Amino acid sequence: MQTVVQKWGNSLGIRIPSAYAKEFELKNGSSVDIYEENGKIVISPQKINLDDLLALVRSENMHDAIETGSSIGKEEW
Repeated sequence: MQTVVQKWGNSLGIRIPSAYAKEFELKNGSSVDIYEENGKIVISPQKINLDDLLALVRSENMHDAIETGSSIGKEEW
């Protein structure tokens, strides 16, 4: 599949065909990694895992527990 490199502000950009966007679950605003590998430009979707997310947790961005009251039915908490 071919696409065209186009001027985008002071940079260059490419459009990702919808077939690839669907296959790799890319949406407007999705983050990707761009790197060079053996003379080729590689665009790879960023896959964030639980360890990456937990590394972002700090005492400054933690919220207090939210209490919703006592159990009404047969919920097990």
